[in-house]
Amino acid sequence: MVDQPAGSSPPQTTCYRHSDRAAGVRCQRCERYICPSCMNTASVGFHCPECAQSGKQKVYTGAGLFLARPIVSQVLLAVNVAVFVVSVAMGDGLVRGSVALDGLLIEGALFGPAVDQGGEWWRIITSGFLHYGAIHLAFNMYALWILGPTFERSLGSLRFALTYLASLLGGAFGALLVSPDALTAGASGAIFGLLGVAVISQRSLGISLWQTGLGYVLLLNLLITFGVSNISVGGHMGGLVVGLLAGWLVYEGTRRVRFPRWSVEVILAGLSVLCFVGALVAASV
Repeated sequence: MVDQPAGSSPPQTTCYRHSDRAAGVRCQRCERYICPSCMNTASVGFHCPECAQSGKQKVYTGAGLFLARPIVSQVLLAVNVAVFVVSVAMGDGLVRGSVALDGLLIEGALFGPAVDQGGEWWRIITSGFLHYGAIHLAFNMYALWILGPTFERSLGSLRFALTYLASLLGGAFGALLVSPDALTAGASGAIFGLLGVAVISQRSLGISLWQTGLGYVLLLNLLITFGVSNISVGGHMGGLVVGLLAGWLVYEGTRRVRFPRWSVEVILAGLSVLCFVGALVAASV
């Protein structure tokens, strides 16, 4: 964020096509300021007329078509579903309840004493791919199916993957801080991270969260988090905080601070490492 001196007026910006019109929104692709009449709705934010036109004419073939697909989102969905199938086959419940003594949940869910005393650090990661029943899985995968492709196309596959990983690890960190002795599992931390990214994305474009409905979705999820038993408050809040940080970096930081393009990925990777180390420390406290 850039602080503005007390008493000064905010800088006035005008549309790049209409110098007599005020503009407070930037094109999501070229970052030029555009007025309402020049805004073309995109999957995320708005595009200027030139970028919107070039986007319509762009055709992918062969390898380009493969790269245009939200491959990371699809892989994450497939891995979560496959892990759940294996988990059920090993005796874990199809509905929330039974957990097999030799099932995947016992072996891979987040549990502070096992991470600390047993050295089972991998639980910090594997817990984000395990679920307590089909309904738990369905809610998280539906959210990933809605949010994942949108932000993967907006951020690029690498940045999206690093953002998802950082949010997942942030959720594990939060869960171990709040409830280290609980057996915690689920992709909810990463999903809340994507909600945090969505909040910053809309804020950076000057879009009201309540007009798009995102504010109500987030509010509902927070009410469920704090109002329903057996919900990992730390996991959800940890993922959300990391998602907000990652969202600020990719949508606000690159504009306000002007990070070198390559450094964004490095910072996201560093945030993931920081969350992982924080989870190890939280498990030992």
